[in-house]
Amino acid sequence: MTNKVKALIIDDEKLAREIIKKYLEENENIFLVGESSNGFDGIKMINDEKPDVIFLDVQMPKINGFEMLELIEEPPVIIFTTAFDQYALKAFEVNAADYLLKPFSKKRFDEALEKAIGNLKNKSRQSSLMKNLIKQNDAKPEYLDRIIIKDTGKITIVPVDNIKYIEAQDDYVMIYCEDGKFLKQKTMKYFEEHLNPHEFIRVHRSYIAPVNRIKRIELAEKESYVIKLEENISLPVSKSGYDKLKEILK
Repeated sequence: MTNKVKALIIDDEKLAREIIKKYLEENENIFLVGESSNGFDGIKMINDEKPDVIFLDVQMPKINGFEMLELIEEPPVIIFTTAFDQYALKAFEVNAADYLLKPFSKKRFDEALEKAIGNLKNKSRQSSLMKNLIKQNDAKPEYLDRIIIKDTGKITIVPVDNIKYIEAQDDYVMIYCEDGKFLKQKTMKYFEEHLNPHEFIRVHRSYIAPVNRIKRIELAEKESYVIKLEENISLPVSKSGYDKLKEILK
């Protein structure tokens, strides 16, 4: 068994997991270390079992496949499984990532598995591939409704409605919310583009604030303003931020 390739299945559809297991049983070089129906358990199993290959579903509740990529520190070889998702397929094809489009045949499955096993020795390529997939998914023109954060091994889902404000921290941002504050490795530009502009405003190069938490705008000194949020939070406002505020709050 020591020479066998360790595989893990993460898919919320039981039928899909059963099909993959059936196909794997016919390959004596594979050892199935486990299966999971959700991303939370999947992350734990990856850390515990250290699989060589993962069959990862893209569309899952709680945490989807792309969100999971951000949480895996040393990604193994991943074969993505998905129902038709035009944007995901484009991302995979651009980056030469292997995927199985449901429903898939045994022949197509074997081809993907053979390719994955061949890629096992090139860990740097896998890491680069995952980073490129995350980057391409970040470019998806879609507003966030939640933010997934991994902090000291714990995974937290922050609904955007719970955000008090966001502060720049070099290549990271600090997200202040109802449950505390969390560091996230994303840029302010990313959040400015992926939070609904009718609900969030970048009031300053270092701050993004939710519109519904703004209580008032105050003059701090000549031509310098601050906004007052709930809980008596004060944030500085730049000239461009002030112009945006006037436009959306008029």
